[in-house]
Parts: sequence; C-alpha cells; structure tokens
Amino acid sequence: MSSPTTSHFETAVMIRRILFFLFLISFTLLNLFPLFRGLDTPQAMEQAAIAREIARGEGFVTKMVRPLAYYEAQKTNNGGRVPFTNFRDTYHAPLNPLILGAVLKLVGADEPGAWPMTNNEYIFPLDRIVALVSTLFFLMSIGVTYLLVGRIFDPKIAGVTALLMLLCDLMWQFSQSGLPQMLLLLLFSCGLYFTYRAMEAAEEGRSSFGMALLGGAFFVLMALAHWIAIWIFLGYAIFVAVAFKPRGAIALAGLGMLAIAIIFPLIRSNDITGQPFGTGFYVFYNGLAGGAESVVMRNHDLQSEPLRLDGLIVKVLGTTLVQASDLLPFLGGILAAPIFFLALLHPFKRRTIASFRWGILLMWAFAALGMAVFGIDRERSTNPNQIHILFAPVMAAYGLAFISILWSRLDVVANVPFLRNAHFITIIVLSAAPMLLTTPNKVRLTMQFSKNGFPWPHYRADVLSKSLPELMKVRRGGGTEAAKVVVSDQPWAVAWYADTVCVWLPKNKKGFDKMEADAEALGTPFAGILTTPSSIEAGTPGLVQGQYSDLSSLVFNGYIYSLTYGGPQNPVYNIMQLDSKTQGLWARYGSMTRLVGGDFVWYGSRNTAQEESSR
Repeated sequence: MSSPTTSHFETAVMIRRILFFLFLISFTLLNLFPLFRGLDTPQAMEQAAIAREIARGEGFVTKMVRPLAYYEAQKTNNGGRVPFTNFRDTYHAPLNPLILGAVLKLVGADEPGAWPMTNNEYIFPLDRIVALVSTLFFLMSIGVTYLLVGRIFDPKIAGVTALLMLLCDLMWQFSQSGLPQMLLLLLFSCGLYFTYRAMEAAEEGRSSFGMALLGGAFFVLMALAHWIAIWIFLGYAIFVAVAFKPRGAIALAGLGMLAIAIIFPLIRSNDITGQPFGTGFYVFYNGLAGGAESVVMRNHDLQSEPLRLDGLIVKVLGTTLVQASDLLPFLGGILAAPIFFLALLHPFKRRTIASFRWGILLMWAFAALGMAVFGIDRERSTNPNQIHILFAPVMAAYGLAFISILWSRLDVVANVPFLRNAHFITIIVLSAAPMLLTTPNKVRLTMQFSKNGFPWPHYRADVLSKSLPELMKVRRGGGTEAAKVVVSDQPWAVAWYADTVCVWLPKNKKGFDKMEADAEALGTPFAGILTTPSSIEAGTPGLVQGQYSDLSSLVFNGYIYSLTYGGPQNPVYNIMQLDSKTQGLWARYGSMTRLVGGDFVWYGSRNTAQEESSR
C-alpha cells in the first residue's frame, strides 16, 4: 500500500506530464497553422520538388537546373546537349528527399495538379505537409532526448531538457523551414542514446559491440541526410576508437558502414558530373571563397570562378570565431547549453558520464570545423549548414547537471526547500524568452498577412502556382501547350510551386545564350524569364550588378519600370531596350507582364500565347 507522500508525488508527476503534453500539442498546432507562413529557404523548396519527382517514380531528379551543373553534365556527355527535363541532381543528400517523397506519395501529391491553391489562399498546401514531417521529427527527438538524458542523469534533468527543447524558438523555426535539421536532430539523439547504452554495457562487463554499431548506423544515416554531418561522424569515429575495446574495432566497422552507404551516391555523382562529390562540392565556396556559391552555381563554366585556397587557415579561423562569438544564438538561446564547456572541468563520479562528454565535445569540434568549411553566417538563423542546434539538448543536460551540483551546495538552498528547483525555473524562463518575446510580433505579422495576403514578400506561391503556368503556354501548330522550361533568379520556388523546370538565371549573357540555344535544339525552348526580389535584394546595386554582369539591366528593369510608370500616357524607362547588351534579349522576350508590381516580372517569349493574345 502506497503512503500519502508517494501518492502525492505520483499525482504531481502526472500533472506535470499532462501539462507538458498540452504545451506540446498547443505549440505544434500554433506553429503549423496560425503562425505558419510557408517555406522560405531555397534548399527546402528544392528538396521538396525533388521529393515530388521521387513520388512520381522519376528518380532523384530536380526541376531546378544550375548552369554549372548543366555544364558538368555536358562535359561527361562529351560536350553533347543534355535534356533540361529529368535533370539528375547531385547537390543534395538523399535521405530527406526520399522520406518526403514517400510522404508526398502517401498524400497523393505525385499527381499533376494535386493539392492546388484555391482563391484567397496564399500558402501552398504542400508547404504545410513538408513542415509537418519536419515537426514530427522534432517531436520524436524530444522523446529520444528525454530517454537519453534520463539515462545519463535523472528524470528531473531529462524533463527540464525536454521542456527547454519545446520552448526553443530556433528549433520551431527549423521545424517550419522544411530543412533536414530536425531529421538530423532525431538521428543524432538516437546515435547518442545507443552509444551511451554501449558505454554502460562496457562498464558493466557486457558486450557493447551491438549497441555501439547501432549508434554508428544512426550517425551514418545523418551523413545521408546532410553531407555536413560526415564531420560529426569523424568525431564519433575517433571517440569510439578510444572509448571501446578492442581499440578501433567499432570505429572501423562504422567507417565500413559509412563507405557502403555513400559509395552509391558518389559513383552516381561521378557518372553525372565527372567528380564523386557532384555539384555539392561547390558548397565549399561558401566557406572557403567567402560566400560565392550562388555566383559559382550560375556560371556556365568554371573559368571565371576558380576555387582559391590562399589564406585557407585564416578563412577557416575567421568563420570559427564567428561561430564562437554567436554560440548562444546558434544553440537556440538555451542558457544551459554553453555551460557544458564548464561542466568539462567537473569530476563526475560515474565514469560513463565523465567519458561521454568528451565524445560530445569531439563531435562538436569536428562539426564546427565542418561549418567553417561549408560556410555559415549569423544573418540567417535557419542557415542550412547550421548544426550547432543538434548539440543544444545534450549540452544543456550537462549544463543543468553542473548547475544543479553547484546549486545544491549553497547553504541557503539547503535551508529553504522551495529554492531547490529555483535554478531550473530561472533557466527555463530566460531560455524561453526569445520565443515569448517574438510570439507577439509573429502574431502581428500573421494578422497583417491575413489582411495583405503575402506570407513572405520575396516569395509568392499564389503567383507561381496559378498565374505563371498560364503565361508559360506556347504556340504549337494551331493550338497552345504548356512550356517545359523557364529561366528565373528564383528557380527553387518556380520548381516547387509552379512544378516547372526552371534554369537558374546565368551569371552573364554568354551563358544565357548558350543554354538558350541548347534548349531550342532539344525542342524545349525557353518560354520566358521571371525576375523576382531574390536578385535585386541580394545586396547593394553595385553588388547585384557584379553578380549578374551584362544581365543587370534585365534584373533591374522591372523595378525601374515600376518607379517611372505613371499611366498609359506617361513615358517609362525600359532599360532593357536602352542597354545594347540586353536589346537582343528584349527582342526575343519582350512580352512583359508585371505580376506583382516591379518585384515579380515575367518576360514572355515572342512565341508565347500571351504575346499572341496581347497583339
């Protein structure tokens, strides 16, 4: 028979668990519906578009064609023309698109025209499906982290860690973004869990090989979800090589699993591009060449943008210092997480707890080095290469344990019982401050969006999914049909929302002309060019002009046209016509339609049905 004290304790625990799940459900619904504004990252949109092609049985192909990727595909094709349709992707890691593809197939998104946007709807319905998948990964990672931390320390620290994750605004932002970070978080938590189980087994004299190998399998899956996670795997391999006996056996087994897992993508990329890392190799331009990846990807060759490795150490150190100075924001603002580094100095009594933290440190150090090489910046919180956030929960657990030890040694805490958990409450409130402070602004933006109709000023899913397909129709014989290829400075959004093959606007006219000629010869002529805020908001006018070279007049034309337009009777400035470098382009794509002021402007081919109807 249980005592009244035990019964009271069990009731209190049950109430806390019920409240936690109520918060969890509430935050999930809040972030998936009222506060959800659609996807807003190029990588997430392109992965979603690839996933839809996988769901259709087309394989790992993309509708976003990078000029550099096209150039590489031509090289391996002995310089011959490569079709723009069913263009094979070598940029993204495969796991996240494969999972999304299965989900999109399940909801029927593989059918053409499935899940259309209705009138007065401004968020693409499938955006919410993508975010839901990411959110489910996040929720599952909270559960796995609770089991992991509960095993390392105790249920109280595990519960506080789970609550800190739930109240972490950055984790919810990643959940809404559609990026693979929440999938990585789930796999990372599982890998840590089984690795710790293996360490416990080794300490107790039981066989640890199976658990350690299972943990390694999850780290391998991380590498298949995002190539940058290979750096974490390297840290894991070094750690298990030292932590388990016989030395190096588990590390070699893990490296073998990694080799088997990535050999097929490497061979495939080598067949397509002539190099094993495919187009994804040029991500290094972000970290090693100062954020030049987007410029490099728009080159139709590599002659003008060689990868310069001079000052490599200085560049890597500079990016590492940026990470160090902004470590707390990168860790989601969870105050207990950076205290992990102080906990490294504490002599934990249990050997497994003391040893495990060095494995975490080693993996984090390699991850930081990987981010320095791949490139990361402080301007965008949901940077696609940001993986500090994966370490926030387990680091926070060690930080909480360290603070608890110091807190319990204070005399005032021992004499005043209600102060025993005050440190937990303080950390929770301060860590949740970013979410609590930004939620009113998010609500305000949501209310403004409901009135004005655009979730993101630089993305218009309604325009791309409804208006653009009508403008793309071309004349064929006596009728019209939908064109297959367009050009835009926002190809990821066109590929996802318009479900259309889109070439990233090349860096210069020479590249444009070459790809245009290939498209014409292949029977898939360019239907037109779409310019968006993605180009004119890329930086100062001088920077934009440098990025687009002799196509700058095309990029700025819609904006200047809108500024000077004062009605049918007033003259306007069309700088495409005035600039000798783009006059030929205007002659071929002069059917101009302003879709959203000067922000979204369509330049239709003279062969489009839109041009015919306007005459």
